[in-house]
Amino acid sequence: MRHLACRPWVAAAMLLLVGCGGHAPSERLVAFSQANNAEPYRAAQKALMESLFARVPNVKLVVSDAQQDNSRQIAQIETFIRQKPAVLIVAPNERAALTAVMGEALDAGIAVICLERDVVKPNYTTYIRIDNRAIGRMAGQFIVDHLTKKYGEARGNVVALRGLLGVEAEINRDGGAREVLELYPKIHVIADPVADWIQAKAKDRMTEVLRVQPSIDVVYGHNDPMAIGAYLAAKELNREKEMIFIGVDGLGGPAGGVKKVLDGVLAATFIYPLGVQEAVDVAKRVLTDAHYQPPKVLTLTSALVTPDNAAEIYRSTTTPATQ
Repeated sequence: MRHLACRPWVAAAMLLLVGCGGHAPSERLVAFSQANNAEPYRAAQKALMESLFARVPNVKLVVSDAQQDNSRQIAQIETFIRQKPAVLIVAPNERAALTAVMGEALDAGIAVICLERDVVKPNYTTYIRIDNRAIGRMAGQFIVDHLTKKYGEARGNVVALRGLLGVEAEINRDGGAREVLELYPKIHVIADPVADWIQAKAKDRMTEVLRVQPSIDVVYGHNDPMAIGAYLAAKELNREKEMIFIGVDGLGGPAGGVKKVLDGVLAATFIYPLGVQEAVDVAKRVLTDAHYQPPKVLTLTSALVTPDNAAEIYRSTTTPATQ
C-alpha cells in the first residue's frame, strides 16, 4: 500500500472517520466514498444510502465526500482501507485516477462495490452501472423527433453541455447522442462546452454560447443541473422560448428534474437510477453469506420523462432527498 503520509488529505480523512465515532465490536463496518456530495444526484445517493443502512442491524456506515477532488478521494479510500471495512462502496470521481486505490482495497480483502461510475480496470467485486450509451441514444432520438416536428425535417442547431471529461457517463451520454445525430447531416452541434456537472458553471458557459450563437434549437445537458443552468442563462437574455432544454437524472422532489419537466423548464429528462438499493442489497448479502458470489456487473435501465408522464412519476418519487 502507498505511504499515507504523502497524501495531502490524509489528516482530514482521518478526522472525518474519527468524527463519525467508533463502532461496537459486534458491528460490521461499511464505507461509502462519494465523489461530490454537492451534486443533487450524489446528495440523493448519500441520503438513500444512509436511510437504507440505518435499517440493517449491526452495521455501521461511514461516508466520505471527495468534493470532486481525485487526491482527496484517494486519501479517503486509503484511510478506509486502514479501517478494514467489510464492504467499500465507491462512486469514483474520475475513472483513471481511482483505479489503483480500488485495486488496493481488493488486495486487502475488502469487497468493493463500484457505484455507477466505472474505473479503467475491473478493480471491483461488483459494478452497478446504468447504460449511459443508451441514454445518449434516447436523447439523440428525442432531439431528432423534436426538430422534425418543429421544421418538418431533421434540421437545427444543438448545444451540448458536457460533464466532467473522462468520466464514463459524460463519454457515453455524449457519444450515444452523437451516434444518432450524425445520421442527420442538417443537425449541427454548434457548441459543446464543459461545465463539470455543475449548474452555476453551466449557466456561465451557456451565457457565453448565447452571446455568439443567434440560433439555437435544443440544449442537451448531460445532467439536469447543467440543463437548468442553461435555461436560467437563456431566461436572463429573454431567449428561453427559442429553444428546448433536456437533461439527465430525473430526480424527484421540488428541485429535481421531474418537477422541472412539470414546470416547463425542461422539455424532457431521463431517469438515471441511483443504484443505491442494489448496492445495499449486494452489501447485505456479502455481510451475511460467506459463500455469496456477487455478480460482476449489474446493469440498470433508464426511462424518458416528458410532460405526458411527469406528473405520475413525480407522485411516485419517494427518495429521502426529496422529503
